[in-house]
Amino acid sequence: MADRGNGRNRPSNGSTGNHDRTGVFRRPSGGGGPDEIERLYRPRRSEQRSARGPAGSGDVRRSRGSREPGGARRGGGDGRRHHGGSGRGGGERGGSGRVYDGTGRSRREREQRARRRRTILITILVVVVVLPALFYFWADSRLVRVEALQDYEGRPAEQPGTTYMVVGSDSREGLSDEDVQELRTGRAEGKRTDTIMVLYVPDRGRPTIISVPRDSYVTIPGIGDNKINAAFSTALGGGPSTLVRTFEQESGVRIDHYVEIGFAGFVDIVDAVGGVEMCPKEDMKDPKAGLDITAGCQTMDGATALGYVRTRASARADLDRIERQREFFSKLVDKATSPGTLFNPFRSVPLVTHGTSTFEVDEGDHLTDLGWMAMAMGDDPATTSIPVGSTPTLHVGSVVVWDEAASGEMFTAMKEGREIPESALRD
Repeated sequence: MADRGNGRNRPSNGSTGNHDRTGVFRRPSGGGGPDEIERLYRPRRSEQRSARGPAGSGDVRRSRGSREPGGARRGGGDGRRHHGGSGRGGGERGGSGRVYDGTGRSRREREQRARRRRTILITILVVVVVLPALFYFWADSRLVRVEALQDYEGRPAEQPGTTYMVVGSDSREGLSDEDVQELRTGRAEGKRTDTIMVLYVPDRGRPTIISVPRDSYVTIPGIGDNKINAAFSTALGGGPSTLVRTFEQESGVRIDHYVEIGFAGFVDIVDAVGGVEMCPKEDMKDPKAGLDITAGCQTMDGATALGYVRTRASARADLDRIERQREFFSKLVDKATSPGTLFNPFRSVPLVTHGTSTFEVDEGDHLTDLGWMAMAMGDDPATTSIPVGSTPTLHVGSVVVWDEAASGEMFTAMKEGREIPESALRD
């Protein structure tokens, strides 16, 4: 019985001249024309000529209507390749597909848009983060630092709440001869203080600005019994650390931050914020302080403001001056922290520039501490002075003796981090 095959006679080696077992067409062994695969897939010469475009351009594109094997059209008829969409064999595509025009223009446009977005993001980052950070570190480095808060045996331990000692010195540093003459400051050597204040911020409750009378009679380490401003006098061997230690020992209240400003710095800051409006109730004239103003509301520039907070030409002398200093300082901070100043570069930049170069702070203090202090002083603080019991005249002159009971009530509240009670507040 003959072997059952596929109906065709084949040589025993299983191949013919034109194909083998796999069905792949081969060129005839004797040479000849193209085989069946080449005939099916090679474009016609007429199609190649129509797809070339202008001579010498080298841009070969398939002509409209070129077909894939089996008669399917290739491309959409406009010489561009489409990706995505529907249709069989690359025929008509949906409108949402990506179009390749062969020039790379779409890719370049996408890259340009991405670069623009990156540039915008980097610019925003620099403006919002980098520049303010650099400005902060630059301004912080301009602060003059002194060793004001020193540890010593018997110093009060850490306490709730926060305290800032603010000292206005009569330092003439930074004043020219013309400034000295205009401001009537004289040319005294060294530093003294007429303004000592403590800003107390409790853990809860209203902050308080406390004036310390400069004639307060206290015991000063290394100097003896004297007025408290003698603790700051460099001529007597005092200074910032001696003043802080004296107050801490007399009150039992620990000071956390120290800020000092001289005549020149005070004038520059007032001018930087555009002056401060004050409303004195009576005319004031003091040639020694360079002050000559009338009653009523008026905007005081730096020179006028300095005379206003320095003068003692009033009925209660130093006590009136303390009250004016607290009032002026509060309004100055309000003006410095107002949106009209903070968001006005012509005001805020000079304020920071002049302020940081004239402030003296403790070695551990930074610009952020000044910021927190300003915010606390702008939070409608109460104002008071240390309660006064008597004003006797002793070997050092007329002095102020603190009211033991009322001042003790004030200091106890501060040591416990509580709001100072109304009964301990004084005008």
